Amino acid sequence: MSDEVPVSNDDAVHPAARGAGHPALTGCPWHDVNEMLQAAGLRPTRQRMALGWLLFGKGARHLTAEMLYEEATLAKVPVSLATVYNTLNQLTDAGLLRQVSVDGTKTYFDTNVSAHHHFYLEHNHELVDIHDTNMMLSKMPDVPEGFEISRVDMVVRLRKKR
Repeated sequence: MSDEVPVSNDDAVHPAARGAGHPALTGCPWHDVNEMLQAAGLRPTRQRMALGWLLFGKGARHLTAEMLYEEATLAKVPVSLATVYNTLNQLTDAGLLRQVSVDGTKTYFDTNVSAHHHFYLEHNHELVDIHDTNMMLSKMPDVPEGFEISRVDMVVRLRKKR
């Protein structure tokens, strides 16, 4: 195996979500969410449609389940936090979202599933996209027999200078 591996991979991206995030929402965003869900093999239930509209109608974003639940509550979307978690996981499994784990305790869901990495701003718990897809990771460990690297996710933590 080579000593250097690109730290991005677009091969596992759902076709409906390739490119710079998701296809531009044109016309009725509700219609676009419906098409996106159907293309991903998900039934467009009212709750998925409403949460999808909140998620994808505002461009590339990083949200936790709690943040989306709060948005849904403010938008008068009748969903439980458990439904938000389930929907986010279903959208991730379908390739429409990408999970980004920070500290192993906080999970963000990224609407931009294209190849990119993140800065994590510690002072305000915010994820910011890194768009340099030419980053290389040197000295990768040997991969156990029968396995291959599918993707490497990099989160670079930043704090304000003291």
